[in-house]
Amino acid sequence: MTGIHVTDKLISFITFLPVFFISLAVHEFAHAMLANIFGDDTAKNQGRLTLNPFKHADLIGTYIMPLASFASGFALIGWAKPVPVNRSRFKNPYKDDAVVSAAGPASNFILAVIFLIIFTVVLRTGISDSKYLLNFLWYGVFLNIFLCAFNLIPIPPLDGSFILFDLFPNQYTARILRLGIYGSIILMLFIYSPLWHYFMNFINLILSLLLKLAGFS
Repeated sequence: MTGIHVTDKLISFITFLPVFFISLAVHEFAHAMLANIFGDDTAKNQGRLTLNPFKHADLIGTYIMPLASFASGFALIGWAKPVPVNRSRFKNPYKDDAVVSAAGPASNFILAVIFLIIFTVVLRTGISDSKYLLNFLWYGVFLNIFLCAFNLIPIPPLDGSFILFDLFPNQYTARILRLGIYGSIILMLFIYSPLWHYFMNFINLILSLLLKLAGFS
């Protein structure tokens, strides 16, 4: 019987997956929780007001795409099943929907800070010198900063497009929301365009600032 060849790449991928599932679950839970607080229990009634990652999993986005990205060597791409939101149930539809939409990226930023605090404590106290634990924690910092920034891009189906419309409801922002599948195509072109380099530089800038705040020179 041929054994499975365990490479550093495979170990990194396996270490990354729990962070990926946790981060997506927290993001969607935040949307569902704020929507429920503002009067829309649609997500709650569909069992989405939970931190259980399997309740938010999308067959293609959560399982197939990450595996395909790993196998192909391309940048890991993935997503969760969007939480359903009915803005007509909100007392202040535009204001409340903007907060609900922003809750996902905000939750990822908070989660990144939590991972960074734990990373800093583990590294400085020597509680553990396991590189796998440190990698896991650093992935938590990186991925959640990435998710926060990426989801704020004002292109559907990302949260930024809903926030843009809620803050500036007009015919132009409405057209952006109606891009539908074309929004996803634009995002894919963006990811594989030279502009992606500048976006990742922005992510690295945020990470550098957080590390300085944590006391790392």
